[in-house]
Amino acid sequence: MLRLENLTWSAPGGGPVLRGVDLEVPDGKLTVITGPNGGGKTTIAKLVAGLETPDSGRILLDGEDITPLDVTSRARKGVSYAFQQPVRFKGLTVRDLLELAGGGQLDEDTLCAILSRVGLCAREYISREVDATLSGGEIKRIEIATVLARKSRLWIFDEPEAGIDLWSFQNLIQVFQELRKDLEGAVVVISHQERILSIADELVVISGGRVQDQGPGEKLLPGLLSGQGACAACPGKEDAI
Repeated sequence: MLRLENLTWSAPGGGPVLRGVDLEVPDGKLTVITGPNGGGKTTIAKLVAGLETPDSGRILLDGEDITPLDVTSRARKGVSYAFQQPVRFKGLTVRDLLELAGGGQLDEDTLCAILSRVGLCAREYISREVDATLSGGEIKRIEIATVLARKSRLWIFDEPEAGIDLWSFQNLIQVFQELRKDLEGAVVVISHQERILSIADELVVISGGRVQDQGPGEKLLPGLLSGQGACAACPGKEDAI
């Protein structure tokens, strides 16, 4: 279980972004964190991954305080993070990237199995460089494949729908649903896209740097979509892909 205790963070030279976040992310469930832009959703993801350091508060994974750990140490603990805008690596192939994520050499069958989960053909992609020749949808799916290649305890996806096409998005929904079937840890998705919210086991609404609401997705989603929930700026028709 992931637990955040009184987490605060302020932007350098700016005002507070998180104002004392208390949050529990249960194991075996897909938790979606949503809320208006600027509410602190991505900040929470970066703090958990170790990309930012909180001003105060604690981050606990399975009861262990991981707040002092750097991003590499957290990755070794099983924390995986997929960026909203994936990084490109000129000179590095898809095979290289997957093997780095997996911690060693991967045979063709394993590479094929991982890439097929995100809708890519291994024969067409394992030797391609992870550079500007890949489309936004391709690079997003490859990054998700690197997350799947790791033996993670906690998966964090920051707005995975950003910049991808309809086909890729539909495949992405299937990836999350499959992850949940055999889940031993937890999946956290940062999103305000209605179709992702609709498959959430647990919904968390972040607004104004605080948790405004949390509960089963089936209970919270109708209120969010109607604009009567804790977050009137959450998904609407304009968010449809």
